[in-house]
Amino acid sequence: MAAGRGLRTIACWLGGLILSFALILPLPAGRAQVQDVDLALILAIDCSFSVDAREFALQMDGIGRAFMRDDVKKAIAQGHRQRIAVAVVQWSDDRNQIVTLPWTVVAGAADADALGQLLMNMPRQLAEGGTSISSALAFSAALFATAPSAERQVIDVSTDGRNNSGPPVSPMRDRLVGEGITINGLTILNEWPTLDSYFENNVAGGVGYFVIPANDYEDYGEAMFRKLLREITGPGIT
Repeated sequence: MAAGRGLRTIACWLGGLILSFALILPLPAGRAQVQDVDLALILAIDCSFSVDAREFALQMDGIGRAFMRDDVKKAIAQGHRQRIAVAVVQWSDDRNQIVTLPWTVVAGAADADALGQLLMNMPRQLAEGGTSISSALAFSAALFATAPSAERQVIDVSTDGRNNSGPPVSPMRDRLVGEGITINGLTILNEWPTLDSYFENNVAGGVGYFVIPANDYEDYGEAMFRKLLREITGPGIT
């Protein structure tokens, strides 16, 4: 009898331990597929050599705070399904891309606040390298295979540089646009004052695409807020 009680005690302890791990581990990306959404949005964040630690922190702080703003929450709530799905990719050269946030459904103010806090504190998880926008686009586009069903699929590329690694970017842009994906750009003009024109001609495309420039990283947060608002609301908003 004592042995039986001991086995039951061990079994209960193991069950509790497994449950504790299940509660603290992130859900796999595929779990987001249980809901249809208005927008499946990939935020592709530049981690190349030109982005130092301070500039990376300004990017993540700006993105996080943008999701926590009331206008963005209202835009999500005004959608047909009142929810969007978001994934985050960090990228640099043609060999370095990583998913740092798997598909996550945002369906209300509490979700938006939680996502904002998570993004504000997200560390850099990728080796520095050149700037391969083409590889970042290809890597990001493949993630839509595990995304929730969405009315719109958008890749949001933030960078301060031009494609200098991997395949040419224009053919990649054309291929993804042909698949129904929209590519928008947030260009940081601290190193290339005409980067927004470069994006218009070579990177951005698809239904309702647009490019928003930020003069420098200090201006990034406000530019990202305006960008998210347009992306969530949909084509036709200026």
